[in-house]
Amino acid sequence: MLPEDDLNIITNEMGREPNPVEQGCFLNLWSEHCSYRSSAPLLSTFTSTGDRVVIGPGDDAAIIKIGNGWVLAIGMESHNHPSYVDPNNGAATGIGGIVRDIISMGARPIALMDPLYFGPLNSPKNLYLFEHIIEGIAGYGNCIGVPVVRGEAYFDGSYSGNPLVNVVCIGLAREEDIVTACAQKAGNKIILMGSTTGRDGLGGASFASRDLSESAEAEDRPSIQVGDPFTEKLVIEATLETINKGYVKACRDLGAAGLAGASSEMASKGNLGLHIIADNVILRETNMTPYEILIAESQERMVLEVEPGDVDAVLAIAKKYDLNASLIGELTERQYYTVEFEGEIVTDIPIKLLNEGAPTFERPSTEPQSRDIGEKPSLPADMKQAVLDVLSSHNVASKDWIYRQYDHEVQVRTVVKPGDDAGVLRITDTTGLALSCGCNPRHTLLDPYKGAKGTIYENAMNLAIKGARGVAIVDCLNFGNPERPDIYWQFKHAILGLGDGARELEIPVVGGNVSLYNESGEFNTAILPTPSIGMVGVVEDVTIAPPATFDNEGDTVILVGEIRDEPGGSEYYNVINMGTNGHVPTVPDNASKIVDTLIEVVRSGKITAAHDVSLGGLAVTLCEMCDTIGAQVDLSTTGSSLRADDILFSESHACAILTTSEPDVVMEMLKAVPASVIGMVGGIVCGDGSLRIAGSGFEVLMSRDEMAWARGSLTRFMME
Repeated sequence: MLPEDDLNIITNEMGREPNPVEQGCFLNLWSEHCSYRSSAPLLSTFTSTGDRVVIGPGDDAAIIKIGNGWVLAIGMESHNHPSYVDPNNGAATGIGGIVRDIISMGARPIALMDPLYFGPLNSPKNLYLFEHIIEGIAGYGNCIGVPVVRGEAYFDGSYSGNPLVNVVCIGLAREEDIVTACAQKAGNKIILMGSTTGRDGLGGASFASRDLSESAEAEDRPSIQVGDPFTEKLVIEATLETINKGYVKACRDLGAAGLAGASSEMASKGNLGLHIIADNVILRETNMTPYEILIAESQERMVLEVEPGDVDAVLAIAKKYDLNASLIGELTERQYYTVEFEGEIVTDIPIKLLNEGAPTFERPSTEPQSRDIGEKPSLPADMKQAVLDVLSSHNVASKDWIYRQYDHEVQVRTVVKPGDDAGVLRITDTTGLALSCGCNPRHTLLDPYKGAKGTIYENAMNLAIKGARGVAIVDCLNFGNPERPDIYWQFKHAILGLGDGARELEIPVVGGNVSLYNESGEFNTAILPTPSIGMVGVVEDVTIAPPATFDNEGDTVILVGEIRDEPGGSEYYNVINMGTNGHVPTVPDNASKIVDTLIEVVRSGKITAAHDVSLGGLAVTLCEMCDTIGAQVDLSTTGSSLRADDILFSESHACAILTTSEPDVVMEMLKAVPASVIGMVGGIVCGDGSLRIAGSGFEVLMSRDEMAWARGSLTRFMME
């Protein structure tokens, strides 16, 4: 049912009370999920323009120039609530939906990323969700031939009743082939192409705008869409063919709010109306009502605007691909959303009221009670064991059990595969893209502004160590119930942090998604504030993107940046059960200079290995770099006075490890930023992959096998 305030507004504007079908349209299109009612004022603070931005927020995907007439389409979405109720279909249709957002712009999807957040796997329910969400992503992505090249999997108890499935898709197109979701001309026809329409996904938009109850699995299953990747592959090819042949004037995929959402939004963007004949929609179930036809979120469907003379040609292309397609309506000068069913008008709504009339507002916000910083923990009695404990936590451990289920080689563009700081794709012989995603939710819990700003820099550093400069950001803002003032305060300050970080690095925020009401009645808790992002950068020469592991015996190891006393929210503190205490990392004033300098140093071709310092801190970074060759480092050379656990585990921003065979040249290039020579690759002790870390008053020596065993903890857990 519509909230009473909304019903009163609509009745006053229409001059009558909306009928039940019209109320269903408003319920979904005025939902938080579709209308960004309590987030639009905050999102407007982002800088979304720039020299490379062709299309920013508001369309199915953003369009970014990358040179020589090529553009990228980039989008990010969530499918959180559906993935709790039906993890396989929920995750699969999350992939399907974001892929259709890309093809609706006329771009071919070339890569996916999947930042994922789960409850601890020692719970049978969480384990079930984890396995089946990964299965859904792998099954759908592999079948449609789009590689998953980057992702993250983060575990915390707050996600037990509400896992997060965020997905990013990147597409490639020629600029002249781009289409938008903006309708062009009255008299043009609307074709619905793809799968048939059933009752699956009914009310999905409104379902996504409330928290999950203990009985969600049973009562909300009709709200979950069912995916068919084989039909999706046909939809990709058919849609791109109709666009490339010039038949399509506007295009939109059917996602939230189904046909009502896609078709009315398309017409409204063009300042036109639309007359739909619902009887012409091809159905897979009998006796469907007009409300069900309009609101169902059945997957693998697209709406296309075509000129009257091109209708038959488009229908013929659909038939060639064995897809359902039908002429369902016509654009009109009269700006109303009119739907006819069995000879009767079942909706006649002012189209701007339906799509732009939902009131937006900032909610009350109250800063939560300050968290007690508390006393520092005692130094570990066994520092080596402390390192191995952090290295073996599921948040830090290798995610190869996940990404080996994905086909990341399809389309033969992948240069740097999953498991690295950033995925790298080849676009031409030498140029390419670097892709990164994710965030640190515990940092954001402790300080939403600092944590979100750090998210921008963490992803920018992941690109920088591949020689890539960020050109666009998309976001997925996952938070609890915004009606709670403390949650809305988190949300507001995280957005401010993201915006400031992006402006400092001059990277526009070009699109994304807001997912609120991520709370579980079953566990009586909100998720950690999770402002996950996707970032894409341009690589001038993919052949010199350095690996993330030590590569050359005798190379010099350099620490760029400064490790500070800020272990708050670190994985180390989480492992020792102090995860919400301590000073959260602060982005240093010179962070943008460090990013710029790293890009130039890597592009010089003099770096033989590079790895960003992030989750788990410096100790984890050095362990992850040990593969066939190890290293010996002495952190006392940095001049730091930090105690051992702080320098090893603080997750300070804008820090990285580089190796080079030309240390004098590289250190000269790094003279404007903090940088220290801390050791060498290999040597008598560490040539077999072992790692020796020494510092003021401590020394840790770990064998290659010990580190590999720790890093394999997640894979062993899943194979047992």
